[in-house]
Formats: sequence, C-alpha cells, structure tokens
Amino acid sequence: MSVSRIYRLLRLITMLQTRRDYTANELARELEVSRRTIFRDLNMLEMAHIPYYFDTERGGYRISKHFFLPPINLTLTEALALLMLTGRLRGARELPLISHGARAAMKVESALPTGIRNHIGSVIDRLHVSLSPPSRHKGLDPMFDELIGAIAGKRTCRIVYLSFHDKKQITTTVRPLHLVFMGRAWYVLAYAAKFRQVRTFKLGRIRKLTVTDKTFSQPKSVNIEDHFGLAWQMIPEGKLYDVHLHFEPKVAANVAEVNWHRTQRVEWNDDGSIEFHATVDGLGEITWWILGYGDQVEAIAPAALRRHLAGTASAVLEKYRRKGGTR
Repeated sequence: MSVSRIYRLLRLITMLQTRRDYTANELARELEVSRRTIFRDLNMLEMAHIPYYFDTERGGYRISKHFFLPPINLTLTEALALLMLTGRLRGARELPLISHGARAAMKVESALPTGIRNHIGSVIDRLHVSLSPPSRHKGLDPMFDELIGAIAGKRTCRIVYLSFHDKKQITTTVRPLHLVFMGRAWYVLAYAAKFRQVRTFKLGRIRKLTVTDKTFSQPKSVNIEDHFGLAWQMIPEGKLYDVHLHFEPKVAANVAEVNWHRTQRVEWNDDGSIEFHATVDGLGEITWWILGYGDQVEAIAPAALRRHLAGTASAVLEKYRRKGGTR
C-alpha cells in the first residue's frame, strides 16, 4: 500500500469520526479523489473491521461512536502503569486480552502528549514484570472472542473437550457463564448438560467450539468464590481439612509474606520458623505445593495429609534408589 493511500485512509477515518455526516461526493471532494476511489477506501475500512455506516436520516457516512474511545486524561504514573502492564508483561504476550492490551498500549502511547511520551520512553525499558510461566494460549484469541460473545448473548455452545478428569475426549453442550484466569491459564465456567452441573473447562483443552443460535435464561449469578470454595487453588474435593504446617526458618519468611489462601493464619516462633494454618477443601492441590518445599516443611495435621505426603515421598525415594533410573 502506498504512503499516499495510507495518509488518505487516516484522513478518511478522522473525518468519519467527526460529528458531521459526509456524503460520498463530499468525501471525494475533500480528499481530492473520485467517488469510485472513496468506495474502494470504504471497502478497505470494512476489511479492517472499522465499523462505518451510512446514516439514512442524515444522508452521510460516519464511524460508530463506540469504536474509538474519547481522549482520556492520564497522569504520568497512570500512563506508565497502563503501558507497562499491557505491553511489557514477560511470558504473557500470547494470553488472550493481554495480546489485545499490548496493541491498545501502542495506541495509547501514540496519543500521549510529547513530554509524557518522552519521559515514559526513558523509564519503561527499566521496568519489567515477569509472571509465572503460563499455559500455552497461542491461537486461542478467536475462541476467547467467541466465548465472550456467547456469554454476552447467552448462547449455548457445543464443545469437544480433552478431559483429564474423565481421561478421554468428551463432547457436551454448555452454557458459558464466566471466563476466569486462574494461576497460569484461562478457563470458562459453564453449566455442562452432560454432567448437569457447573464445571470449569480450560480453554487450551477445548478441541472444538461451536456457538449455537440457541439461547438460555441467565441463571442466578455464579459467585466465583462460592464456586471454588476453599479449594487450595481451583479444585474443591468436597471435604474440608484444617491444615497445620511447620516451616523451617530458611523458607518461613518467604512463605509468610504471600497470601496463599484466604483462610491462612501464620504464627511466628522464636527461632524464626512459622506455624502455617489454613482450612482447605481437598488435599490434592496443597500436597504438590507442600512437596515443593522439600525438607523445609512438615505437615503436622491432619493425619490424612501426613499419610498422603509420606506415601508420595516414599514413591519418589524409590525412584531415585534405582540404579541408573528406568530409562
């Protein structure tokens, strides 16, 4: 595409954003081109998904007022935070919404006053935020957008899903209710007809998504906290346990400074160790977290957790006692 055409398209967009409605003849006269060229340019806007339309009452073209946001007065710190969090999150650029956010950040940056833009340019390269490695989300943007549309339109969906829980690929009709980012990945919370209950489906395991024309009545709002309950992360098992862990001084401070669970309570000992307490639904998820601290933690209670950890630790030890491994 030539530079002159790019310039003309930008001028066309600017004109269609004004409150005045332009006819094709007026656009052609203003841009010094033929009516035929104007229609070609309008077709280019359509291909770029810029929603212009012809107002029959006013007799002119305009761009939907909801497509471009009005100017926003940002402070220096607000602009810096926005650009950093949307454009500089290491390891998250392929996540749905974050990838869109990075593009939005470029638009915001280009609209900032010169003084603020120059200052941000000198600072932002010295600020970095690194997330834990996320699950693979490459290529999921279209599915994410379809699910947003399905949730907004209350439309049922047909999914083919690789279920680790059921250990097979399943097909079910779902009513999508919420999109939730938990830990490392995006999930859709949906009522599944196959199971007659609300379940959590990881977007990366949805092999096929079909949004149907069938609508459903909006249920009572599903409270996210109530749905996940007191699970350590996101898999409640239906039984509550009062967990008591003892952490050695070497890791105690690191553990104590993080809000791992909404029920946690920490007690400091004179030697710098801590007693960690929490009420959790299920022991599966918290077990793997505890094992990550190796010999720097001991499960004091409940007995079921001690047995589970001992069995897992014995299995690990047995693997490493084999000479040369198994492979």
